[in-house]
Amino acid sequence: MTAANDSIAKRNVAILVMAQAFLGAQMPMIFTIGGLAGQTLASNVCFATLPISLIVLGSMISATPMSLIMQRYGRRVGFFIGAMGGAAGGAIGAIGLYQHSFTIFLIGSFLTGIYMSAQGFFRFAAADTASDDFRPKAISYVMAGGLASAIIGPQLVKVTAQSMVVPFMGTYLAVIAINIIGSLLFFAINIPTPKPRDADAPVGRSRLTILKTPAIAVAIICGMVSYALMNLVMTSTPLAVVGCGFEQNTAADIVTAHVLAMYIPSFFTGHLIARFGVKKIVATGLIILGGAGLVALQGVNLENFYIALILLGIGWNFGFIGATTMLASSHDASEKGIVQGMNDLIVFGGVTFASLASGGLMNCSGGAPVDGWAAVNIAMIPFLTLAGGALIWLTLKTKEA
Repeated sequence: MTAANDSIAKRNVAILVMAQAFLGAQMPMIFTIGGLAGQTLASNVCFATLPISLIVLGSMISATPMSLIMQRYGRRVGFFIGAMGGAAGGAIGAIGLYQHSFTIFLIGSFLTGIYMSAQGFFRFAAADTASDDFRPKAISYVMAGGLASAIIGPQLVKVTAQSMVVPFMGTYLAVIAINIIGSLLFFAINIPTPKPRDADAPVGRSRLTILKTPAIAVAIICGMVSYALMNLVMTSTPLAVVGCGFEQNTAADIVTAHVLAMYIPSFFTGHLIARFGVKKIVATGLIILGGAGLVALQGVNLENFYIALILLGIGWNFGFIGATTMLASSHDASEKGIVQGMNDLIVFGGVTFASLASGGLMNCSGGAPVDGWAAVNIAMIPFLTLAGGALIWLTLKTKEA
């Protein structure tokens, strides 16, 4: 496809931006209150962030089936399934809160992961009908749709969290409405269903062969590390903020600043990738993520939380969008379902691990919240080393070639 034929791609991008903005609002909502709600339901505070971990686990398990469903039946069907999963997760989460059942609440969280998995494919859907020149910008613009969700989500938390006798139940009821109304957007999407492979067509590369492709392997590693570290720190942030003596609304404001920082750069990340190259932008993202950890370790004043979480958002944006662009340019169209499914399985596998570790590090690493917060940020070091090393290796290998 040439740049002159990008009219359909631009229309799809506009729809996906709206979906990212409206449907995506449920993610900052749930990430803001998930740990706090878990803290009220769990018998052990070490399990406070388990609901968020179950969301990410659900996303990881859903990634490969969701990718294969989209490969066979099209993006629209997959996105509808994701929205219905989000609605079911909100409903069961509300029941869990009403019955004060941590187990039911966790089941709802797991089902919410189906939506999170589907949302992860918005960025790939933006690239489906785009030309090579427009592709990084299309991915970047769709990610920028999260800017509105960063504002809508936390503000809805303020309105709904204490709106009912059962704390947080109003938020989960709002999540149901968001998924049902937002799913209507997908009727307007225009992405052709991939043609099935002919019976006599050559068999494509195996999964192992694909994973051995240097650019694909490094893209997956950098995407996983960027997302996992963002999740590791963000999951613990509301607990750390409240634990250090600040109010719940202050935690929501910090999450808002963080999510804004995740998506505002998307307006120009694609242009930066086109100008400077994808590897340099990913490397910049990893460096900024490291800077976030350093700021967080300097203290638990309000300004430390704000600056650290803003840097965390920017670092995630450069690292994750850069890795997504690298991946989208490293495989054939016939391999799309396999590669994207494997990528999100591995990425969200890392995010699941980070999310599980977050609660334990935050609540069970010392006698005070400040000790747990320090442990969370120190844990970033080995993963940044892994991603940075992989990127350097790819750069050197490319130069040799």
